[in-house]
Amino acid sequence: MFTGIIECVGRVVALDRHGGDARLVVAGRWPDDDLPGVALGDSVAINGTCLTVVAFEAVQDEVRMQFDASHETLARTSLGQLRTESRCNLERALQVGGRLGGHWVTGHVDDTGRLSRVQRRGDAWDLEYSMPAALEPEVVGKGSIAIDGVSLTVNRVWPEHFAVTIIPHTKANTQLLEGGAGKVVNLETDLLAKYIRRMMRFRDGAEAGSSIDEEFLKRTGF
Repeated sequence: MFTGIIECVGRVVALDRHGGDARLVVAGRWPDDDLPGVALGDSVAINGTCLTVVAFEAVQDEVRMQFDASHETLARTSLGQLRTESRCNLERALQVGGRLGGHWVTGHVDDTGRLSRVQRRGDAWDLEYSMPAALEPEVVGKGSIAIDGVSLTVNRVWPEHFAVTIIPHTKANTQLLEGGAGKVVNLETDLLAKYIRRMMRFRDGAEAGSSIDEEFLKRTGF
């Protein structure tokens, strides 16, 4: 589980394909200077995609981590578009007792979207993204969404699009503004929205034999 609060922006050292899968090598430096800061089997979110550390080494002032990306991961995320020296957002898994500064992020990417518009407004930037129509029911104004692993608040939603705003700190500590319009990003909608959507399918009779209805949702706090 992650929070969507990026720890550092790393760089891709290598992306070696073998068949439909790939070995990804990423270098980063954690803000607490804790090197290597990871162990074998740890989970690290790379642009919001949860991957497992399969090897690592400390090289000078950074840690180089190796990950196996399966054909499913490459097909469902933007990781396959990374190249040597590409910059990527990195976050280690949340520790029990740590601060939850963003929202619950699983690192299980739902689909990819595309940055369609960037507008500077004072010291902030308004970003508009396109998204698959299938994700629309899980995106709501003033709700949360993870874009390349960054926890952000949705400003507004319209057919197959949504908008967010980032502040200077987010610009400086992520790669969200890199690449410009047309950039492909990983999207993960809010976990709670997924479950509510599933429950509503039961209410609408999409799942036979369900006892979940609108009254049930009200009683249980939804």
